[in-house]
Formats: sequence, C-alpha cells, structure tokens
Amino acid sequence: MSFVGKIWKVLVGIKDGLVLVFMLLFFIALFGLLSASPDPGKVREGALYIELDGFVVEERAPLDPFTAILSGEAPVQEFQARDLVRALDAAATDERVKAVVFDLTLFAGGGQVHLQEIGEAIERVRQADKPVLTYALAYADDHLQLASHASEVWVDPMGGALVSGPGGTNLYYADLLEKLSINARIYRVGEFKSAVEPYERNSMSAEARENLESLYGALWEEWQANVKRARPAAEIDRVTSDPVAWVEASAGDLAEAALDAKLVDRLGSRAEFGTRVAELAGEDRWDERPGAFARSDYAPYLADTAPDEPGKAIGVVTIAGTIVDGDAGPGTAGEGRIVDLLDRALDDDLAGLVVRVNSPGGSAIASEKIRIAVQRYRDKGLPVAVSFGNIAASGGYWIATAGDRIFAQPETITGSIGVFAVLPTFEDAAERIGVTADGFRTTPLSGQPDLIAGLTPEVDTILQASVGNSYSDFIELVAKSRGLSVDRVDTIAQGRVWDGGTARQIGLVDQFGGLDDALRWTAAQAELDEGDWHPRFLGEAAPRYDSLIRQIVTEAAAPAPSAAGGDLFAQAARQREGVLARVAGDVERLSGARGVQAYCLACPGEDRPQAARAARGWVETLAQLFAK
Repeated sequence: MSFVGKIWKVLVGIKDGLVLVFMLLFFIALFGLLSASPDPGKVREGALYIELDGFVVEERAPLDPFTAILSGEAPVQEFQARDLVRALDAAATDERVKAVVFDLTLFAGGGQVHLQEIGEAIERVRQADKPVLTYALAYADDHLQLASHASEVWVDPMGGALVSGPGGTNLYYADLLEKLSINARIYRVGEFKSAVEPYERNSMSAEARENLESLYGALWEEWQANVKRARPAAEIDRVTSDPVAWVEASAGDLAEAALDAKLVDRLGSRAEFGTRVAELAGEDRWDERPGAFARSDYAPYLADTAPDEPGKAIGVVTIAGTIVDGDAGPGTAGEGRIVDLLDRALDDDLAGLVVRVNSPGGSAIASEKIRIAVQRYRDKGLPVAVSFGNIAASGGYWIATAGDRIFAQPETITGSIGVFAVLPTFEDAAERIGVTADGFRTTPLSGQPDLIAGLTPEVDTILQASVGNSYSDFIELVAKSRGLSVDRVDTIAQGRVWDGGTARQIGLVDQFGGLDDALRWTAAQAELDEGDWHPRFLGEAAPRYDSLIRQIVTEAAAPAPSAAGGDLFAQAARQREGVLARVAGDVERLSGARGVQAYCLACPGEDRPQAARAARGWVETLAQLFAK
C-alpha cells in the first residue's frame, strides 16, 4: 500500500503539473491573440470602398471590451478625420485605386470642420482624374456636405434627402426643480454663460438667443457656401426656403424631390450602384453577387499606406471631448492622461508642439493643468501652435492661451470665455417630507456646505467669489496671450460664443487654417524645410485588442440603435439617443461633482454614442416615473 500510495502521489503531481502547463500555454496564447496586430488584409486594384458606418471624430475612443460584450450591441464605429484625409490623399496618387466609393447608409455625422477637410481631400482625388461616388438611403445635412464634393451622388429610390440647418432646442428644468423642491444654487460670471440657464429658467434668455442667432447664422452661411461651391447646381435656396412646396411638387416622393433639386445625381438600388462602380473600377472576379465590384476596404488600405516619417518629429497632442480630471480618454480629454503624455515627450527631441483642440471645455482646474504642461514646451524654447477643430471653446480656449499662434477655420466654434458652478441643495425637499437639521457651529463655515440644511450666506458669498476669481484668471490669461487689455477681453468674453470668422476679427484667432497649416508653421519656426519633419501624435497607439474585440462583438451582436440604417423617419427616431445623452449630461452638471466649469453648453460636442447608451437605461426609467 505504501508503494501504491507513492505512485498515486506521483501521478497526481504529474496531473497537476500538466494542468498548470496547459493553463500557462492557454494564457500565453490568449495574450498573443489579444496583443497581435490584426491582419491588414489585401489591397487590390479597383475602388477604395469606405463604409462610413459611424461618426467622424477628432480622436477615436478605445473600446471597453467588457462593456461591449455585456451590452449585447455592436459598438458604433468612429473614424478619425485625419485618417480619412490621409487615405484619400494616398488614393489620389495610388495607381491601384481607380475610384473612391463612400457608403453613407449608416453615416451618423460629424462636425463641419472635419467634413470640410474630408471634402477638400475628395476634391484632390477628383483632380487626379479619379471618380468619387456616394450612396445612401437618406441624406441629411452632414451627408450632403460630404457628398457635394463627389462626382456622382446616388440615393435609394425608397430614400431621399432633407436639409434642416443648424439649431434646435435645449431642455430647461426650472419648473421641475421647483416641483421637486430642489434649490439649484448657481455661481457664474458672464452675461452670455448660458450653461446654467437650464436650471434657473424655463426658456432661453434674450442674451443666449442673441448669441445663438449670430453663431448659427454664421455656421449656416458657411455650410451653404461650401455646398454651393462644391455642387453649384444644387438648389439649396429652394429646398430650404419652402421645403413643403418642394416635397409636394414631387407628390411626397423624397427621392424624386432630391433628384429634381439636384441634391443627388441618380436614383438606384445598391445593386445598380455597384454595377455603375464596376464600370469604373472593374468587376470582382471572386464575387458574382449583383452589384459586386473590385475593391479594397478602408481599414486594410489605411494600414497599407502608412506615411513615411522623415526628419525630426513635431509633437501633436490632442484635446478631444469634455475636459475632465483624471486619466479618461482618448475621446475624452482626461487631464492626468494628457499631462502625462506631454511630460513624457518633453525630453524627446521634438522640433515643436501642435496642440489640436476639439473640445467644448469642462473642468477649469483640469484645463489649467493641461495649459501649464503645454507652457513647459514654450519655456523650453520650442514653438507651440494651436489648431482648432470643430469646437475649441471655454476650457478648450483656456488651454490655447499657452500657444504662440492659433489656427482655426471659419466654421470653428470658439470663445465662451466664462466659468460657472452649480450646487444643488435640498433643504426645501427635506422640509416637505418632515426632515429638519439643527446643530452647533463654531464658525459660519462649520459643517458647510450642508446640502440638507442649506448654505450659510457666508459660504454662498465665498463660492461666488471663487468663481469670480476663476473668471479673472481666465481673462487675464487670454489678455496676456492675445496682447489685449483685460477690459477688452472682458468685453468679448462674458461667456459669449463666436464663430471662427468673427473670432479672427476680434483677435481670438491668428489665422485660418487646419492641422496641416499649424504643422507647417511650427516647422518653419523650427527652421525645418518640407520633407525634413513629420508629425508624431502623442499617445496615438490604440490597445492591440481593440480591433479584435470590435470584430468579435460586431459579428455576434445586434447593431446599436444609433448605428441602425433606415429612411428619414429612422434618422429622426435615432435623435432620441442624443436627447437621452443630453439629459444625462444636464443631471451630471447639476450634481456639481465636477467643480468649477469652463464649459460651453451652446457648443455641440462630438457625438459619443457610448455616452448615450450608458445614459439610456436609468434615464428611461426616470422619464417613465415622471410620466406616471
């Protein structure tokens, strides 16, 4: 028995050892699978096919694998504007590419500046004598701004097109807060700082309306000018001045109406569209399905055409999304993450720095920390340019004051130089349900701020003084940066939002131009000739598992509502996502958890479908409770 027992122990030990070995091999294989770069695929002669099934953004947000898997929905795609431009510029000179095709059926939108940059890249493809075609079931404003640059614009006969223009509504909660006996204590500086109006009013103030009328009027003029310049035959005035008469003239057939107004060139099914592309780019010898054509998909083509990196590097740091404290992002401007990127690159041999801002602002403290990190580059003697995207307002502009020169486009939304804070207290709500507060204070500040018993007058005064001091710091930074007097900055500040054209006239912007212009200026300041430098995007690499998880979830899950295709009715229904996300953001701002904010409510942020999905569950529940 002793011998048998020993043999048994040996066998158990061997078994345990083999289990450990196999587990180790399994985790090594899993790590290798997640760490491996995805196969870029094969690029072949034919059309460059870009299925733009998501949002055009400044900076792509990484995928949270656990959220993606547990949600049961395919992630909404995000396309970096600069990547699209790079792919189009490569296609213009690539002999393998005979045409470029945009499938806009699931396109979810993008900002005017991004779409104009992509449109200009489309024009460069056409100047190389290569056709560019677009196809969609329904064209809205963003679709049309992009498609107007194409050689041929196709729409499904069951679809159509509508032009709505910028603008819309905000939600106001003053009456709701009064019914709930919640006191929204508001601290702000700036006559036009409308971010707090939803908590103190039930309608837009005259000052906010005046500001938005000017801002959206300028953006609307730019949109029309860009579309008319790219597509002179389009009857934009007819479509927008009396849309009912325009649609009724085609008996309610929106596709025919779009064709009649020359918003599109041809009506046809996807198969008919594919047949047309095959005439231009060649047939697909391996696919006999109707509408097939020889093509290379966007992702493998982008990977195959990675740019060269000659000479010295010019650093590019991206400030995209709401500015928050901590390490959030990419896609959200987490102060800790961005400061770390800047500080790590400070000792690298960079020729200069470009700060790319596409943000409506956020935390004032986080904005100041990022500004200080950028200032360290100037203190080192390096040239620093700031490039504005769609939005560079409030906290985004705060950061820009550390730059030597500011570039923007006429469609850029900027300014909103002002600060605010909101702190809810519940003394009235507590009294309604029979809760009272009492105690002993050694000073007027003891136990303050007390959200149940309310704030003392002293605390109320101190909080307003703190916000006032933040505003003074803000306008002093702007005055020093722009070479203006503090009084002059105060006049153009007050939380007012400006379009890029007006911002240049009043001295908030130095010159029109995009990211490439800012890079060339920085290179010139560093005395580098063309070809002797390249941009280096700080923190550019995405997690290696991102593409794999996206592929797995996309194949296994249902499409997210905000990415689902459909006609114009379906597009309108998808706006529900944006409303829910807006409510979630308003509630978060009301909580006061973010501290003093340099944030622009009038600035449309980059659409983040992840935020809408996260907000959807509890917001719908809340809405149902109030509906009862």
